[in-house]
Amino acid sequence: MGMAASQARFLGLTARKNNVEFEGQQINQQRTTLSNQSANYYNNLLGMAVPVPPSVDDYTKTVYTFEDGALTNQITAMMSQPNGDYTISYLRQWTDDFSVVSANTSIVNSNADKTVFKVGAVSLREMSKDNDFTYTIKNTPDAATGTTAYYNPKDKKYYANKNFTGNPINTDGKTIEFNIKDEYLQDLSPDQRAQLKNEETAYIDLLKNKYGSDSEYMVRYIKNTTTGEYEPNFYKKTDLTGANYDDNGNSLSNINCYKIGSETKSEEVKALKGCRVEKDSSGRYINIKIPAYDANGNPDINKGVTYALTTSTTTDQAAYEDAMNQYEYEKYEYDQAIQEINAKIEIVQSQDKNLELRLKQLDTEQKAISTEIDAVSQVIQKNTESSFKTFG
Repeated sequence: MGMAASQARFLGLTARKNNVEFEGQQINQQRTTLSNQSANYYNNLLGMAVPVPPSVDDYTKTVYTFEDGALTNQITAMMSQPNGDYTISYLRQWTDDFSVVSANTSIVNSNADKTVFKVGAVSLREMSKDNDFTYTIKNTPDAATGTTAYYNPKDKKYYANKNFTGNPINTDGKTIEFNIKDEYLQDLSPDQRAQLKNEETAYIDLLKNKYGSDSEYMVRYIKNTTTGEYEPNFYKKTDLTGANYDDNGNSLSNINCYKIGSETKSEEVKALKGCRVEKDSSGRYINIKIPAYDANGNPDINKGVTYALTTSTTTDQAAYEDAMNQYEYEKYEYDQAIQEINAKIEIVQSQDKNLELRLKQLDTEQKAISTEIDAVSQVIQKNTESSFKTFG
């Protein structure tokens, strides 16, 4: 029984040792795989492009300008020609003090069917509407009836005849009936009203050219407390009729308003041939001569005009800010990618550490098994020698 038990023990230990060795091989294979994964992650890190913040110098350029009376001109292109002349293009800018511009928006009040609109207590009216500029004389005791009235600039009142002495027929709002109750219109003489109608026709053209011809325009005149003059505020009728109003008729949002003001306008002049430029010792342009042109567009440099060039630098701030925003976005993505890869590497390192600990346990176990196998082998050897001696 001792011999058989030792043999069984030896076989069990040998099988266990083989299992430990096989498991160790599997762990080493897993660690090799993890090592390859870790190497790939590090290669990804090395291959990532680090975002670089934009330089403001990349969005800054030298600008050449010259003055021509009230016009400011900025050169946009300057191309040298084989004969030494230059072909230039420039942007011409000026200030228009009588342009239609946006004004402060306002809340508008409307009636139920959206035919009457008010801002505060002042009603808006359609611009240059013929009927709004006329009036009718009524209840006069003589034959001066119809649509003829006479305006006395001294007292700013209308009369039914031209005789302002004695007992003139002063309408005083009783015998003159205006077709629209407008404080500003009622204070104007007939000639002034006619001039205003023509003026509003011109305003309408400006408004439609700039803000669209798909609508009529309405106006209210506001008295400037400093100058005492009435200034027009314009409203697009489709903005008024298309707005939403509450139960009291007040618009739920501010409605666009326009006025007469100053506006910078520009026009680009393209490809002027035959121009000549002068440089200083540093290579900076200091003068430019633009020739006169004949009817066929041929330059005559002898009749040209020389302008002094002003040098300055300008930064495209909007483009720089866009580039900076793009950099911040790319930097965020880069940081996120770095964090994700580092997290994966930490997981791989943790797994590899666990496998390394398991491998050390197997190594310890294998040493113990080897020690025990040696001991069992000695017992088997002694049993074998003892058996052979017994039967020998």
